[in-house]
Amino acid sequence: MEQYEPHRMSPAQLAAMHRSFRNGRAALTRRSLLRASASGAFAVGGLGALSACGIPAASKGQGDVTSDDHSAEEKRITFSNWTEYMDVDDDERRPTLDAFTKRTGITVKYTEDINDNVEFFGKIKPQLAAGQDTGRDLICVTDWLAARLIRFGWVQKLDPANLPHAYTNLAAQFRNPDWDPGRAYSYPWTGISTVIAYNKKATDGEDITSVSQLLDNPKLKGRVGFLSEMRDSVGMTLLDMGKDPSKFTDDDFDAAIARLQKAVDKKQIRRFTGNDYTSDLDKGDLAACLGWAGDIVQLQADNPDIAFHIPDQGYITSTDNLLVPNKARHKKNAERLIDYYYEPEPAARLAAYINYVCPVDGVRPELAKLDKDAANNPLILPDKEMAAKSRGFRSLTPKEETAYEEKFAKLTGA
Repeated sequence: MEQYEPHRMSPAQLAAMHRSFRNGRAALTRRSLLRASASGAFAVGGLGALSACGIPAASKGQGDVTSDDHSAEEKRITFSNWTEYMDVDDDERRPTLDAFTKRTGITVKYTEDINDNVEFFGKIKPQLAAGQDTGRDLICVTDWLAARLIRFGWVQKLDPANLPHAYTNLAAQFRNPDWDPGRAYSYPWTGISTVIAYNKKATDGEDITSVSQLLDNPKLKGRVGFLSEMRDSVGMTLLDMGKDPSKFTDDDFDAAIARLQKAVDKKQIRRFTGNDYTSDLDKGDLAACLGWAGDIVQLQADNPDIAFHIPDQGYITSTDNLLVPNKARHKKNAERLIDYYYEPEPAARLAAYINYVCPVDGVRPELAKLDKDAANNPLILPDKEMAAKSRGFRSLTPKEETAYEEKFAKLTGA
């Protein structure tokens, strides 16, 4: 197991972090495209101190820490999740969580206290590094942070006996990430697909079907957007170059950066964006861009000119994942909640609300009862052909992450 060694963040890593707060997935809620996160300013302000102070290194034997499980006598869970990442009804109740409590007697203290992966890691790492309880039984973080927590030995291995639905119904494309083969420590909450999006009115009816068109089509000059998330923009460029994002080399990465730099230099790319691309795409100020599937689903509901394409070369999919931290008091209860969301009915209700990729097989009939359009939308339920094109960006070593973020920050001007 890799030992956690405290270090000051490089300027590029800090730039990437602030870029994420300013206009990445942290900047807007998961459900609302146009409502700014109220926590953004606080998150940015609080990180200068975090990055400057060291956290004691974890001991090498700290992985898979045995915790006393109080699930039997304490029928409760504390669950930390992203804002607007749970179904809510007109009375501001959470129907699937309420149904879970009614069935099991387990109450859920549900908190929307995750606004960004880096900021949330800063909240929980002092306790995890010290071998202490974080006060949370279940957390939801993006794959690269999930990989880090597993690597440090700061989360607990899950008990398959408590996860019969999850084990059976997990979609094939999500079963074996390189950072958690066989899903021993994590299960995905949702998938997040990066696709090509375009405004047909702004492209004069031309379909945009490849990253090459984004980078080279002179008709799109100055009206192209790429994402400020390095793994998405570089990953999609690698795929267009015939490279596998799960296996690329340093030379491959440098070639992708060079290709993007050429498009920046000739002003083909207008800017690198987070969720804020949605407004420009909707208005036609951006004719085409890389975008996240959940955003596109919601844009299409109001604008018939918005279209998307899955490149023949493939597309990048990341995941937000459920994990049980070390020293959590209610591990079995948390596992029961994970398993509950892999039953088709609650999984369908969640997917119908949040519009991100559902990782649960067998959910289509239940989703069709709630929303036929959602059930037939490959951005929510990928068909076999689309799922086969899904690719993940490989895990990076700390050295690679620092070097790659520096190169990407120079490219984007961050």
